[in-house]
Amino acid sequence: MNELRKDLIHGRWIEVLSESKSPSEYLLETVKRSTETTCVLCQGREKETPKEIASIRRTGTAPNTPGWWVRAIPSFKPLFQVEGNLDRRAVGIYDRMNNIGANEILIESPEHNIKPEDMGLDQMIRVIKLYKDRVGDLSKDLRLRYIFIFKNSIIDPCRESFSHPVSFLIATPVIPKNIKDELDYAKQYYDYKERCIFCDIIREELKVGERIILETRNFLCFCPYASSFPFESWIIPKRHNCDFHAISGEEVEDMGLAIMNILQRLKAVFKTEPPFNYFLHTAPNRVPRRGQWHTLGDDYHWHLEIIPRLIVKSGFELGSGLFIQTTMPEKAAKYLREV
Repeated sequence: MNELRKDLIHGRWIEVLSESKSPSEYLLETVKRSTETTCVLCQGREKETPKEIASIRRTGTAPNTPGWWVRAIPSFKPLFQVEGNLDRRAVGIYDRMNNIGANEILIESPEHNIKPEDMGLDQMIRVIKLYKDRVGDLSKDLRLRYIFIFKNSIIDPCRESFSHPVSFLIATPVIPKNIKDELDYAKQYYDYKERCIFCDIIREELKVGERIILETRNFLCFCPYASSFPFESWIIPKRHNCDFHAISGEEVEDMGLAIMNILQRLKAVFKTEPPFNYFLHTAPNRVPRRGQWHTLGDDYHWHLEIIPRLIVKSGFELGSGLFIQTTMPEKAAKYLREV
């Protein structure tokens, strides 16, 4: 029999089908590698991009020249603008503000066609250090409420995208709805139990074991009990910490290993490169506000979510917000764990 499961992090119900789909039952098109051998983001073409904001590079090399390992540049097609004031105002009963924010392209490697699971630990560590640098820098801007880092594995013709390995950063003057739900439910749980809901989930998953994919010294990787997407996995630090920017050097290395390991397992399970997104959920910028953020350091817990793009959500799911899980998280974890 199918069952409904409560997602404690977002406060929604998920229907989990009893007859789980196996990896071979998902109809995946083979991801076509780009035939390009170079692009505007490649090393040697720095003068063709906006001036770099940050980089990790070889000793003795200057900004906006070759010699970088990773670099951050402004978006070619920004959704938000850095300059100006928010100027929040009413339009009748509606609210409006200026689109103040930041849009950055985080270039992950000088190599044009390399995949994150293949780039090696040293390079993945540099990528995560660049994430940390940009979150720390933008958190100083009190106009910005949230800094969101994400990766698209495939080219989206409707969005800014590249065949070169990149992640994206968008900083917004508002907290996005999905993040706000996480923050609100985490606080409600803490107010009631005086414990972090994410820490409790870590303890429960370690106790049960069947949804764990892998465990490192510093991270737990698992398929959430009431996940919204098949083969969805989370990478979460065992050490309680609400803010990704406070990640330690040892955790950076472990996180790099975990990301590469999960992506390698997905490729092995599906016998191809399934398209995916991953995104980083961390604490918002703690702009002083009455009655807010007093317990954020205790009730929230940063993490990375990896979502394989295996299905298209149905009209029922999109209209109702009640998602249907086509592969039980326990079975998805088993496939990924045993591959």
